[in-house]
Amino acid sequence: MSWPAYLDLYESGELGERAERALAQLAACTLCPRACRVDRTSGETGVCGIGRTAVVASTGPHFGEERVLRGSGGSGTIFFCGCNLNCVFCQNWDISHERLGREVGADELGAAMLELQALGCHNINLVTPSHVVPQILEALSPAVEGGLTLPIVYNTSGYDAVETLRLLYGVVDIYMPDFKYWTDERAERFLTARDYPQRAREAIAEMHRQTGDLELDRFGIARRGVLVRHLVMPDATTESEATLSWIASLIPDTFVNVMAQYRPQGAVLDDPRRFAEIDRQPSSDEYDTVLKTAARLGLHRASAAG
Repeated sequence: MSWPAYLDLYESGELGERAERALAQLAACTLCPRACRVDRTSGETGVCGIGRTAVVASTGPHFGEERVLRGSGGSGTIFFCGCNLNCVFCQNWDISHERLGREVGADELGAAMLELQALGCHNINLVTPSHVVPQILEALSPAVEGGLTLPIVYNTSGYDAVETLRLLYGVVDIYMPDFKYWTDERAERFLTARDYPQRAREAIAEMHRQTGDLELDRFGIARRGVLVRHLVMPDATTESEATLSWIASLIPDTFVNVMAQYRPQGAVLDDPRRFAEIDRQPSSDEYDTVLKTAARLGLHRASAAG
């Protein structure tokens, strides 16, 4: 088998077939758990706010990602506008909610991947990709024809449909999902998706089925597998414990990045009284508690620094 695996899919014609199947879903979109069923091919938009063409905010080498992704050359990020989750505290509000970017067709998106490769990036890091899977698959063929050989990173909120992830089997090398909240109540209040916890569990299990535990090359750069991010939130250490316990029971050798950079943003800043519970940064004690929980659960690849 070639590496990355999408090279084999391209040679067999399967990559093009996957793109066609995904694009067909845009006519009554069910790509993500929202299942808005709008006709995105005619310009209608659902929760994500994106129609037929992907909208990109920026591309470039990113040196703020986990060490196993950024290495010395950076992770080649493509930030997609729009989002199917709509967290009230979104740290990229202008990109995800206001959708400040420009429409990019398949050839241009493929060319952006090739440019990132030419700049020396270690991978193609697709940020917030859940709602633009068809457009990504469509762009991969011209990218491969232009010489793309970098691994693909699927950098997601975790609110993904298993059926859509199956279209990415053999395409995505590294899955990097968030797992934000464990309980339906907090997911509904802060993520605007009551079914997020169940959907995230299903999605992460499928991601792990496809790629396994995170594998690194001899330089310490991620080659294949799952890397889970968990953002420590205020007043939510019990949520973190439940999340980490599930991860430890299902995929104990998974790399987990326990993140401390939460700060009030988006709707929380606009209406702090309404979201008083999260109108502060987590304390150092809360963060340390979550790190100790990860260690107690045996998540020896849990990391504070990424």
